[in-house]
Amino acid sequence: MQRLALFDLDDTLVDRRLAFSAWATEFAGERRLGGEAAGWLIAADRQGAAPRDQFFREVRERFGLAQAPEELWAAYRARMPELVRCDPKVLDGLSQPRASGWRVGIVSNGMADNQLAKIERSGLGERVDACCVSGDVGIRKPDVRIFELAAERCGLMPAGGGWMIGDNPEHDIAGGRAAGLRTMWVGGQDRWPGGGLRADRTVVDAAAAIGLLLDGAPGAPLR
Repeated sequence: MQRLALFDLDDTLVDRRLAFSAWATEFAGERRLGGEAAGWLIAADRQGAAPRDQFFREVRERFGLAQAPEELWAAYRARMPELVRCDPKVLDGLSQPRASGWRVGIVSNGMADNQLAKIERSGLGERVDACCVSGDVGIRKPDVRIFELAAERCGLMPAGGGWMIGDNPEHDIAGGRAAGLRTMWVGGQDRWPGGGLRADRTVVDAAAAIGLLLDGAPGAPLR
């Protein structure tokens, strides 16, 4: 198996949940929406699962805002990259597999301006060989073609295998498996929600995944 490691972005390499919570608090405070507004925004977001156009239509209706949903969404895309952080352990850790001959890529769903800005502002752009963002390439996970394109952008053959590391059972684990990759599920302290499907390894965070790559990925079985 070739030394290829593809990582998801949100809630894998960066803490999207924390950034969204900060955005929701800021958004509610600036517009004086009331003490319960931030909690409502976080719940309505469904950990990023709610389609953004639908989410901002609901936000506008819920709070009677004058701005169009498209304007709210554009402002959100501009602000979120400023709030996202990557753990320094992950940033420093990514240089280690690359120094050992690994090619490292990012495969992310989302709008190109938002996701690519997150990658650059967090410092990840300098630490990986290639990025594939669905809004940029016109293919979304779990479509196997986005994983194949990421491998090609890393200078490797799509059929040569490798690892996909991410937190989403369908997009990252099922998609990576379908593309012929071994998989690591970034689950924190959560229990596996993916039914009968199983990842090859489970890890608490991206730093632990990097450690497994360097150790030959023995890892712990899925909980």
